[in-house]
Amino acid sequence: MSNANGMPDKNLSNVVENLERAPVNSHHAQQIQQQTNDRRHQDALNHDDPTDLANPKTT
Repeated sequence: MSNANGMPDKNLSNVVENLERAPVNSHHAQQIQQQTNDRRHQDALNHDDPTDLANPKTT
């Protein structure tokens, strides 16, 4: 699969890379899942809007 520019779709290539990594045992599977969770958590922190405590929103 490729996008309009003819470049491979990054999300799809990441999925393929993840599927190629077969966990050896349950401990390894848990470590892989934890790395994924850590990346998602860090991404959420990076996109978190700081709250303005001096002028809080009222709804």
